[in-house]
Amino acid sequence: MARAAKPKKEVSMEEALWKSADKLRGSVEPAEYKHVVLSLFFLKFASDKFETQREKIKAAGQEKFIEMVDFYTKDNVFYLPPECRWDYIMENAKQDDIALKIDTALYTIEKSNPSLKGALPDNYYSRLHLDTAKLASLLDEINRINTSDEENDIIGRVYEYFLGKFALAEGKGKGEFYTPKCIVNLIAEMIEPYEGILYDPCCGSGGMFVQSIKFVEAHRGNKRNVSIYGQEYTSTTFKLAKMNLAIRGISANLGEQAANTFTNDQHKDLKADFIMANPPFNQKEWRGEDELTGDPRWRGYEVPPTSNANYGWILNIVSKLSQNGVAGFLLANGALSDDGTELKIRQQLIENNLVEAIVILPRSLFYTTDISVTLWILNKNKKARVVEQNGQVKRYRNREREILFMDLRQMGSPYEKKYIELTEEDRAKVTATYHNWQQVGYEETYQDIPEFCYSASFDEVKKKGFTLVPSRYIEFINRDENIDFDTKMKALQGELKDLLIQEEKSKADLLAVFKELGYEIEL
Repeated sequence: MARAAKPKKEVSMEEALWKSADKLRGSVEPAEYKHVVLSLFFLKFASDKFETQREKIKAAGQEKFIEMVDFYTKDNVFYLPPECRWDYIMENAKQDDIALKIDTALYTIEKSNPSLKGALPDNYYSRLHLDTAKLASLLDEINRINTSDEENDIIGRVYEYFLGKFALAEGKGKGEFYTPKCIVNLIAEMIEPYEGILYDPCCGSGGMFVQSIKFVEAHRGNKRNVSIYGQEYTSTTFKLAKMNLAIRGISANLGEQAANTFTNDQHKDLKADFIMANPPFNQKEWRGEDELTGDPRWRGYEVPPTSNANYGWILNIVSKLSQNGVAGFLLANGALSDDGTELKIRQQLIENNLVEAIVILPRSLFYTTDISVTLWILNKNKKARVVEQNGQVKRYRNREREILFMDLRQMGSPYEKKYIELTEEDRAKVTATYHNWQQVGYEETYQDIPEFCYSASFDEVKKKGFTLVPSRYIEFINRDENIDFDTKMKALQGELKDLLIQEEKSKADLLAVFKELGYEIEL
């Protein structure tokens, strides 16, 4: 057997993925990079979890049970036979039959785990005909990735990374597949899905579920009290979701197959307590002109226009809410003020007391789009009531004729150089504001804050033509009035002087170089 490869220094995921892509240049199409890397990443992730569990068994003094499947599956860890383990793959990385060994490992894992049925590629690496040295080099790069980030949907993030870098057209403007952890956490912290049915009508890689379950566990809830339902249209992404959830030990009903939520609803009679979703932004031609016009999901509302699916997604979500159901979902900002049929539906939603909060998010939160998007919170029951949840008693006041508007565009911190993320402190501020506003005694704990939040009455919203653009309600301060013009100009004066001095020095250096070469420039 070949000698095991020496472990290499770990690198950031972004750096490793970029180098992985570099290894594939000229061998496969850029749009295929994600598929090549993803299953290898899954194999390493599954193996790392297996090895961690193996060490726990040893540490517990139960080494004699180290090859017993039940000692892995009881903690939702896949048991991997020796030929499926990452160290075996790396030991054989330079062998001519390494592609076959990878395919065999993936086939064996899927066959042994019903939750992965149909999720892993079949004989994929053998059919790629990658040069052995190139495949070995790719394995070496993936070997350097740290897969221990249990708090993040890293499989979804890998997929989204490749979409952003090499296949942007597939995901541009949609926010698909991977919703950043900070946004999922914000939604979960606001709607608190501790127990009941959780649904995502466009679940992508399953990231909403992965991170929601982490939220429940972090707040001492029990994931067994949460039943998960989802649906995904794209076959590749449907498989990705199954892979993502299975490796996390999360049970979910994603329907019998990948299917269009609008034309082939896999959960027709579902009523969910919580809905979390990140639908494709501004989806065009989502139904035929005469298609779905009598669909029961639009009952009581105007039929959503064919030109944009935003309000189709909203009404699908409304139709799935239980009598006390709450939904948190993302949409492009245009949905806040669209005219025509969308305006009529928006007015109906507001008149039916469903809209609870509208939150504008910062730009550059997603890999595949830098636009600012909106978080909508819909609540089927905004009446006064007392609720016991996760060991806490909450006394909600009647908010039926009110909507909370929030603007987070001044929040967020740099993340991976060109992206933004909402920090834990940012989210705590938003969540506390929202929950204080909801509850009895809010007069003492909540107040409108310029450039951040405003509680608007139904009459105010009606007067403004049922627009939900937060800036139409939140007070914004004219900063120009507070600028000391003389101080600002003196600062600019100093900066410009420094720039001109640097320019003159660069010019003098350049002229000196040409003079030394015998090509003096006369000015």
